[in-house]
Amino acid sequence: MVKEKLEEIRQKAIASIEEANDADSLNDIRVKVFGKKGEFTQVQKGMKDVAPEDRPKVGAMINEARAAIEEKMTEAREKMQQKALEERLKRETIDVTLPAKKNKIGHRHPNTIALEEVEKIFIGMGFDVVEGPEIEKDYYNFEALNIPANHPAKDEQDTFYINKDILLRTQTSPVQVRQMEAKKPPIRMIAPGRVFRADEVDATHSPSFHQIEGMVIDKGITFSDLKGTLEMFVHKLFGEDTRVKFRPHHFPFTEPSAEMDVSCFKCGGKGCRFCKGEGWIEILGCGMVHPKVLRMSGIDPDVYSGFAFGVGLERIALLKYEIDDMRLLYENDIRFLSQF
Repeated sequence: MVKEKLEEIRQKAIASIEEANDADSLNDIRVKVFGKKGEFTQVQKGMKDVAPEDRPKVGAMINEARAAIEEKMTEAREKMQQKALEERLKRETIDVTLPAKKNKIGHRHPNTIALEEVEKIFIGMGFDVVEGPEIEKDYYNFEALNIPANHPAKDEQDTFYINKDILLRTQTSPVQVRQMEAKKPPIRMIAPGRVFRADEVDATHSPSFHQIEGMVIDKGITFSDLKGTLEMFVHKLFGEDTRVKFRPHHFPFTEPSAEMDVSCFKCGGKGCRFCKGEGWIEILGCGMVHPKVLRMSGIDPDVYSGFAFGVGLERIALLKYEIDDMRLLYENDIRFLSQF
């Protein structure tokens, strides 16, 4: 009686398993057969009515039937998983013969290219490259450069103040002062870095831009040394045929002071749209370091003298690569940057 019942349950369960087409159907069969109220469970509960001497034999039949059903169920589940995997792989097939998508990579910025070229030129002339803080003290940005609190030049520079003593530097000249305080002459250095001024954004202005300021302090330094250094710099940067001229100017931290122009490398000095018909292009400001600036930094102006100069990095990039709008440098358009 029990044997026939077990065989019936086994055959029905195996038939149902073979017809199942998903994991949920298999789970339903498991519950129906082996659940608390399942057919198999009912047979096991009937063991109490079996004669003691027959129980080992009946128990073996129950275990055999259970193992057969579970084996068939495991086999069906594995087949379903394999089929699902094959269908998934079929959907996700990748044609390895197709050309791969090209990754868009970045490009060196014109400012970076120009800065590296400028640094290379001055390092070749024995200069050190020195950096300093962008958040600066008012003393180093103004007073130590002969620009006292009531000086009109301080009003002309629209400065981003954090408080009355701390500001975003408007120039990299504070780095020069810090070097003079920390190091005894001779000093040969350039200080590239980002500076900040409250300018409106247009084709030639930005509230954040970059400057390169240089300085030489030693015994017997003259204006001729300044001219020779800057002429060599211009020839290396723009070509040996480039001519220079110096025009008198005024800066609080240098005396005498000058602005330096270079002959237009587009027209050779004849006059064109690029140089606005003048044949010359202003490139930087320079001069001999003011004796008061030396004295405030602990250097005796009766023993040492020096020269300083400052040039906008963006200006060099605009001129060298003939870019007519400074804003292009900050838009990070790969189509523009990839030209350099």
